[in-house]
Amino acid sequence: MNNVKEVKTIVTAFFAALSSWLGILFVPVMVLVSCNVIDYITGLIAVKYRDDSLSSYKSIKGICKKVGMWILILIGFFIDKMIQYSIKTVGLNIHFTFIVACVVSVWLVLNEMLSILENLKDIGTPLPPFLLKIVKYMKNEVEKESKVEGDEKNEDH
Repeated sequence: MNNVKEVKTIVTAFFAALSSWLGILFVPVMVLVSCNVIDYITGLIAVKYRDDSLSSYKSIKGICKKVGMWILILIGFFIDKMIQYSIKTVGLNIHFTFIVACVVSVWLVLNEMLSILENLKDIGTPLPPFLLKIVKYMKNEVEKESKVEGDEKNEDH
């Protein structure tokens, strides 16, 4: 019984420290971790229902794709840190949190949700018709609201 209590304490301390360190990023990051796991599992199950076959190459490629997502969030984090540094350097007293990293995280979560829904559809799970529309709408809104001037020229890149 003592071991269970120790494990609970360690897990709680870990998540408390992570929450404290990530701040506003904690929720989207935890949701993304959950979606990554669910997408990977549903993707493995959906292979049986597709014309595709499962291979170690495709599985490793999927894991590398998930790692790439974490790198994107890290890049957003670095951009946020550089903006914070710049604001502080010019002497402005503006509180700036992890805005870029949050937008990247939310976009990735929505992308993962679309993939999960597609996997479930391939498996044969009935989907409420509005669910896919809502997730697509939200993803489009994030993309639309986060457009940067001059984006139109570089949309394909």
